[in-house]
Amino acid sequence: MIQEELATLTHLYSLLIDFFVNYSFQVIGAVIILIIGLIVARWIGKLTLRLCLRHNVDVTLSNFISSTIKLLLITMVAVICLGKFGISVAPFIAAIGAISLSIGLALQGVFSNYGAGFTIIITRPFVVGNTIRCNDVCGVVKEIHLAYTQLTTEDGELVTIPNKHIVGEVLVNSFENTIVEASIGISYAADPDKAIGLIKALLETNSAVVQDPAPQVGIAGFGDSSVEIAYRYWVPSKRLFELQFQVNSAIYSAFRETGIEIPFPQREVTLKTPLKAEQELERL
Repeated sequence: MIQEELATLTHLYSLLIDFFVNYSFQVIGAVIILIIGLIVARWIGKLTLRLCLRHNVDVTLSNFISSTIKLLLITMVAVICLGKFGISVAPFIAAIGAISLSIGLALQGVFSNYGAGFTIIITRPFVVGNTIRCNDVCGVVKEIHLAYTQLTTEDGELVTIPNKHIVGEVLVNSFENTIVEASIGISYAADPDKAIGLIKALLETNSAVVQDPAPQVGIAGFGDSSVEIAYRYWVPSKRLFELQFQVNSAIYSAFRETGIEIPFPQREVTLKTPLKAEQELERL
């Protein structure tokens, strides 16, 4: 029993000696190539990142490019190291291709988000700080990632939109401002020019209202009991409701102070007097 174990150990020892004698230089060469390759890949990745940032490339895209180049270089170094041991890399490449296909089919939704994010970063339909509206969602762009985009609302809510729901959809970008459209009715006896001038003055004197483009005020239509005065103006998106309420309150107060009537719907009812014949029939 002991002799069999000694023979086994001797055989293993001989195999190890033969391996190191035959492949020692290959092992040392593979280790050296691996270390140098990792150092070079890291250095080239950092260099690529600095070059992208120097040419004002988006930060997210710069990180993506540098990481991709670094990963490709490491993969090439790994293939070279395997070749030093005489291992054929063709089966590994075939296996990686099959696995990649399966993963791609399973995660096609995730990859579509990344592809859409890459498109957004390249085409730049909007940037951080812009106000966008897409799929009934509106907010100020806070961050743009490869997989998703984050918006903030005036209420402090954080809205996360997968990028695949942005690319290919109708996208409205009002940059840092949002338009407010409202109207108020005045009586037909009131002077519409006076009302229009009053609203214009209030919008022009409000420092928070954007003056370029200038606010617009005019007669929008004629109702049953009032003349509709419409007004349109731009405000910073982060103060939309605050300024809208402020302007409406100022217009209402100014109309009351200047005597401009804001009518309410009225209906006239006419009572007809019955004929004498009908009155006599009713008496009978």
